[in-house]
Amino acid sequence: MTDKVDIHWLSEPEEQDYPAAKSYLSLLYDEAKAGRYADQLQQAPLSKFKAKDIFRASGLSLLGTSNAHVEKDRQKILAGNKLSPLLLVRDTGVRVLIADGYHRLCAVYAFSEDALIPCKIV
Repeated sequence: MTDKVDIHWLSEPEEQDYPAAKSYLSLLYDEAKAGRYADQLQQAPLSKFKAKDIFRASGLSLLGTSNAHVEKDRQKILAGNKLSPLLLVRDTGVRVLIADGYHRLCAVYAFSEDALIPCKIV
């Protein structure tokens, strides 16, 4: 972990995050179900979860800063730019799918595993 860095967030996910989430979800579900999840995510309120808890719930591995996308998001954080909240889907109540924002999550975790991350979750 590095020195304390303030991480800034947009108040809502960026518009392009929803089609990106739908694209990812369409690999796991048929188009109709992926579309319903994407629509539900747009309507969902923001919640906040710790970075370490999102990782635990997702079961995914942490990507390091050697990943170009993670490093790009790390640089955004260091520059004080706002990040887009994550889009999450509960998969049968067992795993959380990171429909959009995996690289942002990894970048934030590099600064603090306890960082509170705004998310929309359905």
